[in-house]
Amino acid sequence: MNIILRRVYAHDAEPAGIRVLVDRLWPRGISKSAALWDVWLKDIAPSNNLRKWFAHDETKWPEFKERYFAELDAAPAAVAQLQTILRQNPIVILLYAAKATEMNNAVALREYVEAMARENTDATRQPN
Repeated sequence: MNIILRRVYAHDAEPAGIRVLVDRLWPRGISKSAALWDVWLKDIAPSNNLRKWFAHDETKWPEFKERYFAELDAAPAAVAQLQTILRQNPIVILLYAAKATEMNNAVALREYVEAMARENTDATRQPN
């Protein structure tokens, strides 16, 4: 699983891969005809209440992740949709609009799915 994070506004050369917008809101200043992503998974984004509460306050980052992970645990259909995309594509680019590159929902989402993948791998291993 190769997950790359990119800001939706970045115009640098994109690596080949499926581009997935993981924000709940349409990015400002981008018309639908100019959208450079393949899939928009708005249901996997944090709720409006959580997004507004966090407001990119770095002191809230640990609690934001906990709350967001709880929302993801409660949204198995959205998570399953992303997992299908991850299984079917060797490179997945998660796109986000936030200016903060180290603390945003895409960073947390990658952490969540990578942890799930590790747990699944550990669960399938049988002791000898």
